[in-house]
Amino acid sequence: MKPACEIFHTFCSTRRARRGTVLIVVMWIILGLVSVTLFFCDAMVLEYRASDNTTAGLEAEHAIEGARRYISFVLGNLEESGSMPDIENYEAEKVSIGDASFWIIGRCLEEECSDITPAFGLVDEASKLNLNTATLEMLEGLPAMTNELAASIIDWRDTDMDLTPNGAESQNYLMRDPPYNCKDGPFETVDELRLVMGAEWDLIYGEDTNRNGILDPNEDDGDQSFPQDNGDGKLDPGLVEYLTVYSREPNTRADGSRRINIRNTPNPDLSRLLRETFGEQRGEQIERGVGQGLQDVRSVLEYYIRSRMTPDEFSKIQDALTVSNDQYLEGRINVNTASAEVLACLPGVGEEFARKLVDTRMQKSTEDLKTVSWVTEALDTERCIQAGPYLTTKTYQYSADVAALGHLGRGFRRTLFIFDTSSGQPAIIYRRDLTRLGWPLGSAIRNEFDVVTEERKS
Repeated sequence: MKPACEIFHTFCSTRRARRGTVLIVVMWIILGLVSVTLFFCDAMVLEYRASDNTTAGLEAEHAIEGARRYISFVLGNLEESGSMPDIENYEAEKVSIGDASFWIIGRCLEEECSDITPAFGLVDEASKLNLNTATLEMLEGLPAMTNELAASIIDWRDTDMDLTPNGAESQNYLMRDPPYNCKDGPFETVDELRLVMGAEWDLIYGEDTNRNGILDPNEDDGDQSFPQDNGDGKLDPGLVEYLTVYSREPNTRADGSRRINIRNTPNPDLSRLLRETFGEQRGEQIERGVGQGLQDVRSVLEYYIRSRMTPDEFSKIQDALTVSNDQYLEGRINVNTASAEVLACLPGVGEEFARKLVDTRMQKSTEDLKTVSWVTEALDTERCIQAGPYLTTKTYQYSADVAALGHLGRGFRRTLFIFDTSSGQPAIIYRRDLTRLGWPLGSAIRNEFDVVTEERKS
């Protein structure tokens, strides 16, 4: 038999071994429980962040709906029908709705505009060239426009199957993969231009991939990131910046009554208007100055030139005059808001006089710009007569490019609206989600929210 002390030593060693095994098992169990706990904690954090981002996204979407209602209110309460609302009279930058905010991304018309800081406000659709009414020569005047694309635009929108030189009809499109027919009908959106022969991506959209009108870092780095650009520090916005399909104005007076067609002969309504407005003697004097044979007058601006009225006199009757019996006047360009690039496309203008028009209007007051009479200070008589049929000082369609963020700058959303007021009340005629285009608000606003997020973390 083993001695008692040996038996006791063996017992104690066995017991210690069992305790060590139990301890190891317990530690593994604890480690497993801690791992499971950490896993679920991490999952809950991710779920919380996802829920938080979803909430922020919903806040941003509601902010966009709030912006839509707000813009409708602004346009529905304009002091003068067909006018461009003054940016001083409405909010367009970081407008708060609860914990969310929205911005209306606009375009700057001033010479000192920054290339990297976005402008905010509504955009006048009448400041652009209308794809459905512009002539071939006007289309060819746009920056970077090719003869092939300009001719193909004409063929795409006209109703015949006659081929314009350098253009394209169905026989050209049926050779594509997949094949399709030439529309032979009006453009419904500017993006429809992508279907037209010769409409290459870079030509249509340029370097401004997020369509915010400023030069973002990725748009000025050469081939380092999309899009491919020349890194020259200047933004090529592409043709979409200068084109629209929505510009039209009602051919009625501000009160909705019928205008007087000055081309009608005889024209007792015009005679009566002149005498009632200026008195018998002055009205007769204006009639004699204009002379007979007004059937060839192509615009109200030409009538003003022939009448030799003063700008103040003309402002009293311009709204009552027209040279068309159509219900709407399609595609006229607002000379008060159009860029030099668009104005240069007009007959009789060109690049040199487009710049002169822009410089002249910058010196004018709001009251001076209410009629087209000021154009005569920048263009000679012949150029005014050529450009007159395409000019207006009115706008009834406005684009509102609304970007919105939820709390802490999260949940980014962006929607483009086109509002039409030509029927009296603002109506949305086009709506499109632009969130996919990416951040449009510039680096300063992004950095502002990044700082807030970092401060909250700390």
